[in-house]
Amino acid sequence: MAHSSPSAAPPAARDLRTDILETARALLDESGAAALSMREVARRAGVTHQAPYHHFGDRATILAELVAQGFEALAEALRTAHAAARDDLRAAVLASGRAYIDFALQHPGVFRIMFRPETCDPARFPAVQAAGQAAQAALTALVEQVHGPRCTPALCMVYWAHVHGMASLLLDGSLGQECPAGPMREALLDQVGQTFADLVMAQQPV
Repeated sequence: MAHSSPSAAPPAARDLRTDILETARALLDESGAAALSMREVARRAGVTHQAPYHHFGDRATILAELVAQGFEALAEALRTAHAAARDDLRAAVLASGRAYIDFALQHPGVFRIMFRPETCDPARFPAVQAAGQAAQAALTALVEQVHGPRCTPALCMVYWAHVHGMASLLLDGSLGQECPAGPMREALLDQVGQTFADLVMAQQPV
């Protein structure tokens, strides 16, 4: 008696919401926020023009979701850098700075809109506010770890300005052209990071 072969497993249902977000993220990386529209996201995702509206009310909601995810990922990268450095304060400064810059370079489209309230208004999206505060708290935790009771909001701003400035210069400034990805960029990031760490550690009480 012949045995019937087992039927093939049905294909997994498409996670359209995730696909839309991934398509929007790729579009941001490629062409920036100005090129992102619900119609273009739908076209690139291969779905009907109305499909994105079933998951996101409008373009701003898609951007807000990407920004919230960006801040969450940045906060996790900073926390991981802190944990890996353990009690070595200099190593914590170096690892955290590099984690911030690497995040920006690996996620340029999202990074460029994370700090642009005119593109994504945090007041409209509580999840964006919460995620942004988590990332800020992770950076503050580093400064507190290094400086203890001498930590101040101004000192936290110095740390942020350092890493955000380097990331922005590499992404959108002439520095990115002068030092393309490769050994030259790695050497520059190492030298700048070491110099900043020297300045930071020189402020430690004897």
